[in-house]
Amino acid sequence: MSTATKISRPRLAPGSIVRWTAIAFALFWSLAPIYWMLSTSLKTELEATRLHPTLWPEAPTFANYIGLTGTSLPFVAFFFNTVLSCLLTAVVCVVIATPAAYALSRARFRLAGTVGYTILAFRMLPMVVVLAPLYLLLLNARLLDTGTGLVVGFTTFGLPFAVWMMKSFVDAVPIEVEEAARVDGYPRWQILLRVVVPLIMPGILTTGTFVFMEAWNNLIYPLTFITTMEKQTLPAALVLTFTGQFKTDWGGMMAAATITTLPLMIAFFAVQRSMVRGLTSGAVAGA
Repeated sequence: MSTATKISRPRLAPGSIVRWTAIAFALFWSLAPIYWMLSTSLKTELEATRLHPTLWPEAPTFANYIGLTGTSLPFVAFFFNTVLSCLLTAVVCVVIATPAAYALSRARFRLAGTVGYTILAFRMLPMVVVLAPLYLLLLNARLLDTGTGLVVGFTTFGLPFAVWMMKSFVDAVPIEVEEAARVDGYPRWQILLRVVVPLIMPGILTTGTFVFMEAWNNLIYPLTFITTMEKQTLPAALVLTFTGQFKTDWGGMMAAATITTLPLMIAFFAVQRSMVRGLTSGAVAGA
């Protein structure tokens, strides 16, 4: 006589249920605005302004995306202005922050701690505090309403963050590696370029990506330093072109916001592995 055996299924522990519930809530909280942005960008003007909005467009249309390039709105110029200024800001910050972080990490002088904490203090200042002095500086240097002045503004706020972030990666490089290169006769600058920089490449990519994202999302600097509409960046252009006194083009704004978000997502996924290695294991993990 055969007896049927029951296969017991593993039950989820209360801690696992709480954990998965928290993960699901975090995903919904993060993805819901993106979903609403995409759905609104595919709605008509009448449907996007309804008192009772629909979760998905009844008649999806790409008219809002076509309108970004088919009208007199210089959206392509906004896009290239943003990409160029943010890329230049990331490159300038990384180029300046790398030797500065190396000096703070390896140099031994009396004011090393004071200099480091001063840089950190500048990072803690709100943008509004440095806005007026920076405006006067760019005004006297005749850099207002120029791409160069905008890059200077972005670099002013992104450089302290880049220096401190790069310093943590340089600190993770073993000093014995540099001592071996010094025995071989390398001067200090060659040790930095040929030994330290290759080891901290994940940190360089991580720092450059964060500076790029911060400059891309900056709104107050373009609104203050740029007065010509064709020279504006995307965040400021979204505010200036799609909102009016009596009407707001929600469909066009969401379409522009979708295209504005794509470069950030591409930049993140392109250097995702380097960012994870750099943030978790330090610079040595990327060797």
